[in-house]
Amino acid sequence: MKIVLAGGTGALGRSLCADLAARGHEPVVLTRRPAATGPHRQIGWDGDLAGELAGAVLINLAGEIVDRPPTPANIDLLTRSRVGPTRALAEAAANGAPALWIQLSTLAIYGEGGETVLTETSPPAEGPPQMAGVARAWEAAAAGVPCGRQVILRTAVVFDRDTPALNRLTGLTRWGLGGRVGSGRQWVSWLHIDDFLAVVRLVIDDPAWSGVLHATSPSPMRNAELMRTFRRVLGRPPAPPTPEFLVRLGARVLRTDPALALTGRRCLPARLTEAGFAFRHPDLAGALTHLLRG
Repeated sequence: MKIVLAGGTGALGRSLCADLAARGHEPVVLTRRPAATGPHRQIGWDGDLAGELAGAVLINLAGEIVDRPPTPANIDLLTRSRVGPTRALAEAAANGAPALWIQLSTLAIYGEGGETVLTETSPPAEGPPQMAGVARAWEAAAAGVPCGRQVILRTAVVFDRDTPALNRLTGLTRWGLGGRVGSGRQWVSWLHIDDFLAVVRLVIDDPAWSGVLHATSPSPMRNAELMRTFRRVLGRPPAPPTPEFLVRLGARVLRTDPALALTGRRCLPARLTEAGFAFRHPDLAGALTHLLRG
């Protein structure tokens, strides 16, 4: 099938393109700056979007990276970079509806989850604006779009080689800063790239899937346990904790959002589990060993 990836030049998009092409599909990357050469055809937003989308699979990944301070300007940027392209795709789909619309979203839509076990039936949080508010606006822009069927893929932090999330955590651990962050009790939902790709393949191949779907490992863990696992896999000794005030101070220096480390969600892939989906990397130790030790 032809599979159009909006915002497909990022890390997830590149992995998806390689995986889908290896299975005989035709990836088409929709980007602001199409390249004349490359492994996959690229098209611009000013092209014939309706013609490209008609009867195809659309995977909407468009949006600026979230690793930035939660200022009003950045929240506006994160929202516009997702809502604007989604609305443009919806307008194009009115004249050429895709057979399947896969709308990427984030488990951060649930805000600070505390001890609540969150599944696909859980309601989104009212805040904070970054990222729960951004995610709600992103999903709302895709509501009711013309398509054969639609899947909202609320995705955990995806661990893959040479990507910001994994590189930052491995770097901190190797530098001796791999202790718990804040209280260490915040839940972390995560997913190995292999399982993310397998979930997308499942959604494409099986027409029974629609609606909200959690793309996350069946074994979320608290931050303290997550950092302990990183240290064990990397062969590092115990490390001192990082107090919350230092996290907030460091976030200013690194120009990032402290909530990425200090808040969490205990999300489960209820629908995938009920369907008998077999995760290739269900536990973090095995997933990190595969990614960091080859």
